[in-house]
Amino acid sequence: MSELTKPMNPKRPLSPNEITPIGPDDPARFLNRDIQWLEFNRRVLAQALDPRNPLLERVRFLAIFGSNLDEFFMKRVGGLRRQIDAGVGSPPWEPLSPKEQMALIRERVLEQTTLATRTFRDMLVPQLKRESIELMRWTELTDAERAEGEHWYRRNIFPILTPLAVDPGHRFPFISNMSISLGVLLRRPGESEALFARVKVPEIGGKLFRFGTSRRFVPLQDIIANNLDDLFPGMEILEVLPFRVTRNAETERDNEDAEDLLEQIQQQLRERRFARVVRLEVGARPNERIMRFLEDELQLGDDDLYETDGMLDWSTVNELADIDVPELRWPKWTPVAPAGLEDDDSDIFALIREGDVLVHHPYESFDHSVERFIEAAAADPKVLAIKQALYRTSGDSPFIPSLIRAAESGKQVAVLVELRARFDEARNILWARKLEDAGVHVAYGVVGYKTHTKVALVVRQEQGGIRSYAHIGTGNYNSKTARLYEDIGLLTCDPAITEDLIGLFNYMTGRSRQTEYQKLLVAPVAMKRRFIELIEREADIARAGGKGRIIVKMNQLEDRSVTDALYHASIAGVQIDLIVRGFCCIRPGVKGLSENIRVSSTIGRFLEHSRIFWFGNGKADPLDGDFYLGSADWMYRNLNTRVECAAPIEGRRHRERLWEVLQFHLTDRRQRWTMKADGSYALTDAPEVSMQADAERNPEFLGTHQRLMRLTHELHARARAARLQG
Repeated sequence: MSELTKPMNPKRPLSPNEITPIGPDDPARFLNRDIQWLEFNRRVLAQALDPRNPLLERVRFLAIFGSNLDEFFMKRVGGLRRQIDAGVGSPPWEPLSPKEQMALIRERVLEQTTLATRTFRDMLVPQLKRESIELMRWTELTDAERAEGEHWYRRNIFPILTPLAVDPGHRFPFISNMSISLGVLLRRPGESEALFARVKVPEIGGKLFRFGTSRRFVPLQDIIANNLDDLFPGMEILEVLPFRVTRNAETERDNEDAEDLLEQIQQQLRERRFARVVRLEVGARPNERIMRFLEDELQLGDDDLYETDGMLDWSTVNELADIDVPELRWPKWTPVAPAGLEDDDSDIFALIREGDVLVHHPYESFDHSVERFIEAAAADPKVLAIKQALYRTSGDSPFIPSLIRAAESGKQVAVLVELRARFDEARNILWARKLEDAGVHVAYGVVGYKTHTKVALVVRQEQGGIRSYAHIGTGNYNSKTARLYEDIGLLTCDPAITEDLIGLFNYMTGRSRQTEYQKLLVAPVAMKRRFIELIEREADIARAGGKGRIIVKMNQLEDRSVTDALYHASIAGVQIDLIVRGFCCIRPGVKGLSENIRVSSTIGRFLEHSRIFWFGNGKADPLDGDFYLGSADWMYRNLNTRVECAAPIEGRRHRERLWEVLQFHLTDRRQRWTMKADGSYALTDAPEVSMQADAERNPEFLGTHQRLMRLTHELHARARAARLQG
């Protein structure tokens, strides 16, 4: 058994989260969301261990693992701490108390961070060294390198450092979220009293210093720690302890007033900066005095302390993963222009009129399709109006200047900017103000709901009258993540869908209370009800002796009503496959409850982000079933407290493509993890097996992402050949 496929702690007794439920009313039928999220991050960490992945990509996955864990503490742990402090127990469906959850979280985090450190130190560092890529400690540098590092430090870092003493005349300083600091214990010569000072490692440039054009690096914090005499001349340095704090980011409020939303979000950003510390990470073998001092000042307990002899900030290794060594990375992938849009002069609106266009990113180009849709609308004199919902967009977003140009040219432009997109609030405030300054009508959403749907509408004056065009996607309007996230979008001028979108935009930007839509499934008004009806329909088909079948692909699954509907469908005999990339709170394979439910997770080169819903409807041909795509996971928040949208896919060619995507995931023997009833996951095939497989004869060993890259090239080669013959 390889390190990759070993369980995290095979000797640990079963937790309450792992008790097999005895029936459909047992609270233990729902797995704990936070424990399942950590199980997801273990699958991410496993990519760093996997010898089938290129070396620098394995290093990158360590950075992703660390970033995920940081976000988990910021978003989830603070809420649990508040529950514990307030003496609030768990809801009826949660068998774990908040204290039990915190204990399990700590156990899992310690296991995973220990494995991450061991993976980097014992596996990746030696392999990097063989490629002449070295991350050095200060003591490992040559005399010449130390001199070079000191010279650079004196010129570039020393002037901006501000050592802060803590004594009766100096209060304990504010420690910013996620920043690395050095806790320094020092004393005056000839005196016994130990003094404390804090030195913040500056966040400028990178976290590593590179020696010339070599591939040798040393952490910035190491350079500072070994040159503290420059900061404290005449003082005796006794101990140095690197540390980092994580602050709670969960500062959302209920019943937000839309008129004050901008001001409230700005206030929340200020509050988040000074929010409670929920984690203190310290270097290995910490000085007891410094550690206790930090715990007291930050009002933390021992359970909030995480000691490591690895990285305090795993994002540091991104700088190693960024080294330009093509042979140590995945082969470069250039997204293919969708068929009919290869030519920059082609008319995207004419193409959509010929029939719906389905685009699959990052296999197909986001800029040749979605960006172009908005750019063409902004430049087209026949376009009367553009409406778009922005949840997250990139720092250099091409959508913003296109929308501004459209408004300045006299078009009516309305944009829904979701200010509450966590960790993107400041950027979204900036975009909202720029758009407003250009005359764009900016709305901040429906009172009490986040707007998470990814939709755009273009209204155009044509010879036969006004025609509307739409884009409905599963991912954000973000050009950068579109190269890394797997998403699907539909470009259409279907009158029923565009009429539904007009109503949806009126709901988001105005006072409309529309609840009925012709084709779209819209949350919070009807999406959840309709999905449960579709699940129950499959159960009725199975009870009547037919073939009930459901396949769903999404990011997370947690909604308890939907989960219970799936359990009842399984009991009725419906065969259910759930492809859930992140956390999943359903228990598969439990006798009498979920024997017909299978859960899998695909982790690899691209981040699986699309949501595809398929219901067989008793049809012999799966393409005659019902297909939907949209932005909503089956989570309570998506179905009940967010504005979401899912669209039916009706064209047979596009159904074939979605069916192929689902089948690639379900037959994957390279990237697919399968879930057990206790909530743990196992890789479908061990790396040593699939590395030896003949992938040409058994394409499932290529993995979903590689297969889809090949398929995309094949489909577009066929399309080009057909056009040439035509």
